[in-house]
Amino acid sequence: MEKLQFFSALAPTIAIVGVAGMIGWMFTTWLRIKNGYPLDGAWGQAVYPKTDQEMAERIKLISQENAQLRAELGSVKDRLANVERIVTDSSHALDREIESLRIAKN
Repeated sequence: MEKLQFFSALAPTIAIVGVAGMIGWMFTTWLRIKNGYPLDGAWGQAVYPKTDQEMAERIKLISQENAQLRAELGSVKDRLANVERIVTDSSHALDREIESLRIAKN
């Protein structure tokens, strides 16, 4: 009788854990499909979701945008290197010292 009471008290907890596990599995599968990751088949093999023309066009556009952003990032890095060179240049420091002496004199 005690075992029956124990299992009847434990049953809702087991049910909640089971349902939460299934919801988590469904959410993970949805995220994989949404982001183009392969799904796992029955024997652990990768099963890729089917791609249609719209998905191929989207991938193409994202790849083009990625290339543009990489080019822009390279340009920004070059500009930053020039700014760093100007700031750390010793002649620039000399110009600042001269200007500070002019201001102090006036």
